[in-house]
Amino acid sequence: MDRLPSFSGLTAFYAAARHGTLTAAAAELNVSQPAISRRIATLEADLGCPLFDRNHKPVRITQSGKDLLRALKGGFGQIESAVAQIRQTGSGRLVTVSAPSGFVAFRLIPMLGELEAAFEDVTIRIISQEYGEPTRPGDVAIRFGFADDGESDDLRLLGDGVFAAASPLYLSRRGMTAQDPDYARLTLLTMETARSQWHDWPSWFQSVGRDMPRGARVLDFSSYAMLVNAALAAQGVCLCWDGVLDMFLDTGALVRLAGPSARSSRGYFMGMRDGLAADPHVRRIHDWIAENAGK
Repeated sequence: MDRLPSFSGLTAFYAAARHGTLTAAAAELNVSQPAISRRIATLEADLGCPLFDRNHKPVRITQSGKDLLRALKGGFGQIESAVAQIRQTGSGRLVTVSAPSGFVAFRLIPMLGELEAAFEDVTIRIISQEYGEPTRPGDVAIRFGFADDGESDDLRLLGDGVFAAASPLYLSRRGMTAQDPDYARLTLLTMETARSQWHDWPSWFQSVGRDMPRGARVLDFSSYAMLVNAALAAQGVCLCWDGVLDMFLDTGALVRLAGPSARSSRGYFMGMRDGLAADPHVRRIHDWIAENAGK
């Protein structure tokens, strides 16, 4: 296993890279500027490469420095988040809710006002996560995947159907309605990470017993929120999990296309972080989400 560099060197570099000057970094860490310079020099010697190009004034971060900064942002960012949460939870008034970005955007955010009004004595923090990102489970953790086969008390929030939906404007531009969709003439919006997480179009067509049209155009996105925004902007047809996009289906911004719905054992499940099930604030918010954001 590779030996990690000294923590003092990493923190000195992180502060200097963020602030752009050694003076500001020294002020943040409450040490002298020469001390910051020595720590960074020791770190560079340990890594065997420069992290700053000192031939420029002000100094510029090198590519190696950029790579290290990117890694440190993730690590220190999670540490900062955890420390802030620990400090605030000492008073028992902070509850973190984590969920996939699509669930946050289309289920939680529309009801944030009601959620905050119901828990005026609690600070609620929402953590949005894309598929494939490092997991940062909240006190109340909503995840997408399979049930745990009885190993936990996770509650399924939404249904198990997956169907196609589109903007009425988009369909009218294609000369069709939701009752007579011709998928070969439609742009199918998909999410690149969906292939390993839930249905993409090939697996959806297979599940409903149909061949995917060869003439259909596929447009790929990196997040479900982007994909849905494209559907709302009349750019194509999206796949929708039961309950996720109800706010748009209820208003008519999107309409469900006629035809079968695929079924899946995957879905959105909610549980509480280990050891927090007895916390009254966590339990109350868990139950409120189950009642208001579920089926």
